[in-house]
Amino acid sequence: MVTIMEKWLSLGIAGLLMGCATQPATTQIKPLPQTFYDYSITTSQRKVISMDELAFALKDADIVLVGEWHGHPGTHLMQAQLFAQLYRLNPAMALSMEQFTRDKQHIVNQYLAGEIGEKTLKREGKAWSNYDSDYRPLVEFARQNQLDVIAANAPKSVVRCISKHGAEYLDRLPEIERKWVAESLTLTDDAYHQKFTASMHHGDEAKTQRQFAAQTAWDDTMAESMVNYLALQPGKQIIHIAGRFHVAEGLGTASRIQARNPDLEVIMVTPITDSSVLPESAPDYRVQVMPLPTNYVDRDKMMADMGRIHSRYTTLKCYE
Repeated sequence: MVTIMEKWLSLGIAGLLMGCATQPATTQIKPLPQTFYDYSITTSQRKVISMDELAFALKDADIVLVGEWHGHPGTHLMQAQLFAQLYRLNPAMALSMEQFTRDKQHIVNQYLAGEIGEKTLKREGKAWSNYDSDYRPLVEFARQNQLDVIAANAPKSVVRCISKHGAEYLDRLPEIERKWVAESLTLTDDAYHQKFTASMHHGDEAKTQRQFAAQTAWDDTMAESMVNYLALQPGKQIIHIAGRFHVAEGLGTASRIQARNPDLEVIMVTPITDSSVLPESAPDYRVQVMPLPTNYVDRDKMMADMGRIHSRYTTLKCYE
């Protein structure tokens, strides 16, 4: 005879078995929202590739030019990760930087050698204001692995005087300061010059020519710094960090490198957004990131800030 308790137990077990047999509804897992640290990499043919694949594609290049939007966390994260991946494939590397200038090379060297601390590097080396968040990872990776860091750029003060007086200003510099800028500037009407001119909207042709001389002073100096380094250190690979305009499409620094040594293989890695793309013909590897926030909504506020920026030229001291 079946007791009441046995009936309840049998019903309970049956219910459990039925529950186990019933499959729960499938839950749709949404992809993670994109953050400013996220990026994706594609080839010029729009094929999506991993960071490992990118590094492997770049491993035999003499110089890898890696662009950035200054202060964009995604591009800075990508640079640090790419540096580490390239080093894993080829430890014979050097880091070249737009963010340090030739006149501060000895300061950078002292820091790498442990002769000064980071506070001194930042103060005496005139490190950019975003050094801690964006460039410290690169310099520290180089320091920890005993890699050279090339302070590749021309000093801002000299470049600003070129912008004010034109390329002939270089003839006024004392001998030691003249070495802080490339021996020659590329002032021909090449594709880089045309792109730069198209971005100027003030309508003053003479001013545009002076400004372009200043712009290419950066590119020619960075290019010459890397070419000279590789002449002394053949077989090394350089990863160079610079603003996007200097890198994109191989028009800036890359063209100045090739003019000085056409045998060097130079490859560009350039950030893009949905609204800031590269021409189909550009050979760059593309790094897709979120666009930075809009700088200004109010034109008056923009003009006021621009006025403060340009006021630095009123106190600029140039050789007469």
